[in-house]
Amino acid sequence: MPHLFADISSHGFGHLAQAAPVLNRLAELIPDLHLTVRCGLPLARLQQRLTLTLDHLPTASDFGYVMIDALRIDLATTAQAYRAAHTDFPTRVAAEARLLRELAVDAVFTDVAYLPLAGAAQAGLPAVAMCSLNWADLYAHYFGRESWATPIHAEMLAAYQQATFLRTTPGMPMPALEKVIDLGPVATLGEDRRGELQQKVGAGGTARIVLVALGGIPTELPITDWPVQPETYWLVPAAWRPARADFHTIESCNLPFADLLRSVDAVVTKPGYGTFTEAACNGTAVIYQRREDWPEQDCLIDWLEVNARCTEVSANALVAGDLGAALHHCLASPLPPLPTPKGIDTAAGFLADLLQT
Repeated sequence: MPHLFADISSHGFGHLAQAAPVLNRLAELIPDLHLTVRCGLPLARLQQRLTLTLDHLPTASDFGYVMIDALRIDLATTAQAYRAAHTDFPTRVAAEARLLRELAVDAVFTDVAYLPLAGAAQAGLPAVAMCSLNWADLYAHYFGRESWATPIHAEMLAAYQQATFLRTTPGMPMPALEKVIDLGPVATLGEDRRGELQQKVGAGGTARIVLVALGGIPTELPITDWPVQPETYWLVPAAWRPARADFHTIESCNLPFADLLRSVDAVVTKPGYGTFTEAACNGTAVIYQRREDWPEQDCLIDWLEVNARCTEVSANALVAGDLGAALHHCLASPLPPLPTPKGIDTAAGFLADLLQT
């Protein structure tokens, strides 16, 4: 029974959205797969995406960036966290190697933590990372000019260099990494449940249904002040406490996220791999606000503009709910050919070969 240790970042929901379809396909290729997942997200959240049996370690080995909200980074706190994490990095790597040996795993897969990659190398285990970004490149972008940053970056980069890196499409260029394999897009295809969704929200056949999904970082918009858009229904998180008839909670729809995304007319979001690729592959229009100085977003936006109907809005427009013109523009645009998430099979096949060798 091959045993795979998968470490999935809980920096939002996008890393799970990337990793889950690959792990689900891997379980089809290896029916007796033993999967251990370490992730800071709740097990219930993992099970919304992962369809296979797994052992869950409810901790996080990485934090990515400390966020103020979905669009802004707390750089000062993030810098402190990285300096603390690397105070005695070799000791952390040795502890990671011991854990992997104790679990008796055969290989390590991350999206996109680097500590398990260093631990795997010390334990003599094959390791694979997969993502549209890596923390070393983002770290260099934000902190590369700091006097204290060079040793930390070197440890991060060395960990990534010891593994094969499956770079998804779209994805940041990663010239510093040597063992990079390019994948096609990775995205879950949803089931069209438009009729069911219309009944849940009380929408007529010509009404528009718009999903507001800013990822897994807690963020709230002042939707009470948004103007009413004719024949438009909004789906928002329950934590936002919607109190108008044209707002409904995402949770009350009781649909898998990919099904929900495929069934709505448009999604309002920020640049993020999971929502961008899933919207494009499911034919859903995208209204987005750029993130503050997020280096990954340019490649995501460039790809989205070719593969989906999309419109950028300003921060002020998003806060004010001034989205009518953007929504009209998106939905009136021609639908390009839907991209195919070919990266799923490639990544799952690579992992299967690794585990069966």
